[in-house]
Amino acid sequence: MNRKSFYWLWSSQTLSNAADILYVTALTVLVLQGTESVVSTILVPFFRIFSQIISGFLAPLMLRKFRLQRLMLVSQGGQLLFFAILATYLVQSDGLPSLGVVFGLVFMMSFLDGWTTPVRNALVPRLVGKDWLMRANGLISVSDQTVQFAGWGVSGVLVAFLGASPVMLIVLGLYIIAFIFTALIVEPAKRSVPEEAILPESAQTRREALLEGWKKIAVSPRLRALTLIDSIDMLGGSVWVGAFTLIFVQEALGQGEEWWGFINASYFAGAVLGGLMVVTLVKKFQRRLFDSMLVGILGYAGLTLVYAQTTVPIAALFLVLIMGPFAELSMIARRTLIQQSASEEDLPKVLSAQATVLNIIFCASLLGMAKLAESIGIVNLYLYAGGMSVLAFVIGIFVRKHFTNKSLLEKPL
Repeated sequence: MNRKSFYWLWSSQTLSNAADILYVTALTVLVLQGTESVVSTILVPFFRIFSQIISGFLAPLMLRKFRLQRLMLVSQGGQLLFFAILATYLVQSDGLPSLGVVFGLVFMMSFLDGWTTPVRNALVPRLVGKDWLMRANGLISVSDQTVQFAGWGVSGVLVAFLGASPVMLIVLGLYIIAFIFTALIVEPAKRSVPEEAILPESAQTRREALLEGWKKIAVSPRLRALTLIDSIDMLGGSVWVGAFTLIFVQEALGQGEEWWGFINASYFAGAVLGGLMVVTLVKKFQRRLFDSMLVGILGYAGLTLVYAQTTVPIAALFLVLIMGPFAELSMIARRTLIQQSASEEDLPKVLSAQATVLNIIFCASLLGMAKLAESIGIVNLYLYAGGMSVLAFVIGIFVRKHFTNKSLLEKPL
């Protein structure tokens, strides 16, 4: 157990996430000013997600060569280097950047960033004790949601008052500090593994390495169940993307864009409160971890279904606020269960495979949701999202038997 290294990891990821939000905001403004094309600005998040899908799929090849801390250091250092090149290019382009160069550098940064979350989540169980694992996940979730909650508003204000170019310098500083903090992480030595269980690297083909995480999920009832629940929840979860919430505010609540901001702020505030609640009551939730996840899913599903049918703005604001704790309880419990359901050696590969699946589903869900919104209307879209979470809960009830055997939970497959 090395809690000091956990705090370095936590701090580096918080700073890196803040830098990501600032850089995307500033870059979007610079691209829009240089091209006067809304389509070009939409390509920024598209290239980010697309490259992360590819890097998540290829991550097992890197995991064969590097330890987790070293891989995170490579990721952070590469992002720092490519961002420095991007910032320098944008300053020297005199307001007329080449989209090919910009999106190429964005692709490379996001490709490296695609390793960060699975590596981080795999490092956490190695840095903290078993009894501290859910608390550590809760702390990370609180910081993630706080950065999301404050980041977009603060970044918009900074870009408006300072301009996009000075904000890029702030981002560079944040990336440098995050890189230094990452370098201070000390990953514990690997636990001894029986010699006969070690597969020589030369005996494992690249294809076998790429598919290893997927195979682990396929043969483990718990990992299969958690991945399925996560995937179904993701199908409905994309309904909270900004464009859909804006349409709901305008059409269902009959309000202007300011209420769009209120709804988003209330949702993230609820998520932060939820993370703090999990950290505070962690001992109670740990005793019945899978049931805690089911309570979170059911509460979130029920509130989403009620939210879909409300026409009172204040009521909608309250609903998304109390939705946050249920969503966070579900997410933190699920992440902890995944970390407990795979061995220390297999966990990075499993998390990489899951991240790839969820990114693909998120992209497909966005496109599908946009089509559904046009055909069935925004209210029915939110009813559909709540229905997906109800389905995830029902599946959870059926697979609960895989999580009630304590001996299985203590010995990952």
